[in-house]
Amino acid sequence: MSQAFFVTGTDTEIGKTTIAAALLHAARSAGLSTAAIKPVASGCERSDEGLRNADALALWAECSLPLRYQEVNPFAFEPAIAPHLAAREAGVELGVAQLLPPVRALLARGADFAVVEGAGGWRVPLAGRESLSDLAIALGLPVVLVVGMRLGCINHALLSAEAIARDGLQLAGWVANVVDAQTARLEQNIATLAERLAAPCLGCVPRLPRADAASVAARLDLAALSTAARQ
Repeated sequence: MSQAFFVTGTDTEIGKTTIAAALLHAARSAGLSTAAIKPVASGCERSDEGLRNADALALWAECSLPLRYQEVNPFAFEPAIAPHLAAREAGVELGVAQLLPPVRALLARGADFAVVEGAGGWRVPLAGRESLSDLAIALGLPVVLVVGMRLGCINHALLSAEAIARDGLQLAGWVANVVDAQTARLEQNIATLAERLAAPCLGCVPRLPRADAASVAARLDLAALSTAARQ
């Protein structure tokens, strides 16, 4: 049975793509077919093939299905700013109605394991009053929360989890991703989150010399995620 997850984070620049790519790598290593989509990405660079986003490229590299870049990242914007502002400057309507079709098309490809990666945190704005969380709601996917372990992360994680639950979605798992290696009482912070988040911890990822998908995948529990999603 195929499984798909929406990957979000407690903030921007906290390792969502690193974790999403690692989950895909773990799935591939388990013999599953994989696909991924980052529906909207800002901070893209120009290339001969068009705008390209480093995060989307990292996800694309872990997809076993033959996908075109545009299927992995249908909305790409050059400025490294909030997606709704980048879209507005480009004259592009960026709402759930525009994002749903490419995501559903990607999921319809039937990969055994698929991820939809958001941008920033749970309430990143889209057009009008919509947010990326509205896309997750429309898809009805279980959610993986990447917690950037640093000062203040407990509050961010618990608020994010509350919002996900309030929106009627399942928090299928969370990952403690250490973004500040000097975080005081790191183990105690992780223990506090484990006590308060009603979902399994899929792994604790320290600061690694090389945080490639294979190295991070070795620290994640894909089986725990799959089991939680089936419950």
